[in-house]
Amino acid sequence: MTLLAKSLSNIKPSPTIAVSTKASELKAQGFDIISLGMGEPDFDTPENIKQAGIKAIQKGETKYTAVDGTPALKKAIIEKLKRENNLEYKSSEISVSTGAKQVIYNALIATLNPEDEVIIPAPYWVSYPDMVLLGSGVPVIAESSEKNNFKISPSELESKITKKTKWLILNSPSNPTGACYSESELRALADVLLRHSQVHILSDDIYEHLIFDNLKFSTIASVEPKLKERTLVVNGVSKSYAMTGWRIGFGAGPEKLIKAMGIIQSQSTSCPSSIGQSAAVEAYNGTQEFIKPNALLFQKRRDMVVEMLNKIDGINCNIPNGAFYVFPSCKGLYGKKTPKGQEIKNDNDFATYLLEEALVAVVPGVAFGAEGFFRISYAASDEFLHNSMQRITEACAKLK
Repeated sequence: MTLLAKSLSNIKPSPTIAVSTKASELKAQGFDIISLGMGEPDFDTPENIKQAGIKAIQKGETKYTAVDGTPALKKAIIEKLKRENNLEYKSSEISVSTGAKQVIYNALIATLNPEDEVIIPAPYWVSYPDMVLLGSGVPVIAESSEKNNFKISPSELESKITKKTKWLILNSPSNPTGACYSESELRALADVLLRHSQVHILSDDIYEHLIFDNLKFSTIASVEPKLKERTLVVNGVSKSYAMTGWRIGFGAGPEKLIKAMGIIQSQSTSCPSSIGQSAAVEAYNGTQEFIKPNALLFQKRRDMVVEMLNKIDGINCNIPNGAFYVFPSCKGLYGKKTPKGQEIKNDNDFATYLLEEALVAVVPGVAFGAEGFFRISYAASDEFLHNSMQRITEACAKLK
């Protein structure tokens, strides 16, 4: 009898973690590795939020909470959604989990039956397809174009919808491309979805506040209120509040779905960290003054990285409007050979070359369903980024 479940044969370890692990191993061997693989703000958690966590410990708030979140945090989330997104929810329509990732996983596991289809625009966050497969669903990839800034068109969405479609996953701003859907673009997608009542929408808004160029963030449930009852809004404190390690995310959606997600969570992890929840209350209720300056700093870093990348022959990089990633094409380098005589045939070859020659770790685009590209996280200091771009420039100049 085989010990492991058959479903695991379809699942791959996270490529972003794999890259970081390999980079860490080389670093431990004494190599001066620059890692641009992980999607994590380099800022420290704001002091008021840290103090809220400390006070929670001092007050003895270290016990189990309600499985899907404390009343105080649910209240803070409800107020946030009304204040910032013009969306109204009840406490029974909110679920708090150990990060937004668990929210998404709970939702898919609670709703998918064998052969249910989930439309996932590509390039996509690496975990979406695997979570669908773990839920016995079928990932249906909707291709986007670099020319359209990696956003799917209404016609592409329409072409992927079948009677078996249960979910569409929308991530804006996007990981890995930084693409943002405008209100009008979401309206066009909503018009398609209104014609297909069986399709639910998972709106992954985790990069909501990391948006640039004076663009306005929009989420589909507020753009088209008729879709609210079919939408699960997913968000959390990790990116906007530099709280990745605190592990707090939430989902807001129909009460029946939220209840089912709570059942899944009760039999897996149970409640999120009580201390993390107390800190998240302060994140949502406390000062928001640091959010815009942080976004402006990320925008400045984006501009520097894009400018330096686009000066490299064979690399082309779109200007993303959000998150903290760029997703340049390396197709112009295909066919060239490294100083050791190895040919660059694909993005994985190129990422391997950068790690070995430039000692810079990036993630190949194939991990995100987009062969020919690579992802760089610019959540790092200006000096760190400038050095890494210089290394990439010098390594590419050695290709012949």
